[in-house]
Amino acid sequence: MVRLPLTPAEAERGQRLGALLRRARGTRSMLEIALDARVSPETLRKIESGRVATPAFPTVAAIADVLGLSLDEVWAEINQPDAGMDPAVPRRNAREFLAS
Repeated sequence: MVRLPLTPAEAERGQRLGALLRRARGTRSMLEIALDARVSPETLRKIESGRVATPAFPTVAAIADVLGLSLDEVWAEINQPDAGMDPAVPRRNAREFLAS
């Protein structure tokens, strides 16, 4: 499978997702959250650091559940209006963003 390069907007959303998850995790360890969400600690680390900007929907859903976040909260956070976003670049919907 060949992945297209991320747009700057997608990379920014990945950074926002990582920041949200880090804040929600608080003082709990990455290992604890990863094990409870049934994802690898490495996957969680990459998502939190923004290295995986477009994680799979089931992964995001599992982590959000463990952290007590609703998917609505996650979606609202990662799609904050971005002043530097090019309006000419089409935005992907939730399914496209999280499934890519």
